[in-house]
Amino acid sequence: MRLFMSSAAVAILLAASAPLAAQTSISGGSAGSAAVGGTSASTVGTGGTSTSPTGTGSSIAAGGSAAAVDGKVQSGTNVNKGNGPNLNANTRAQAHDGGTFSRSQTRTKVKAGEEVQSTTRTMSHEPGSAPIKSTTSNTSR
Repeated sequence: MRLFMSSAAVAILLAASAPLAAQTSISGGSAGSAAVGGTSASTVGTGGTSTSPTGTGSSIAAGGSAAAVDGKVQSGTNVNKGNGPNLNANTRAQAHDGGTFSRSQTRTKVKAGEEVQSTTRTMSHEPGSAPIKSTTSNTSR
């Protein structure tokens, strides 16, 4: 008895029996802003990691800005490589005009091939009123 299979049938059988190489990607981030009485501050952080059969790659980005009509502003961002293949970013922005101020801070962490965490905290205050606070967190796995 002879068995004859076309090359297309053989290719389908081989593809069905061979495991597929999967690529997984994770991305996430957070952002926030605060504003009161002629001051404002905003920050953002985002990151991603991707794993394939050929390796793992990660990226991170962060930034912030602040503005005040008559006051002072300050902003800064630090990005560094953590332990092993992990990435960290911390960005802050603040504006103040006398006792009135707005501030925002975002911290983002990328654990290569595992997760992306990001938290943003904002606060604004005007003399004579209670401060307004907000926290936004995101974890992607």
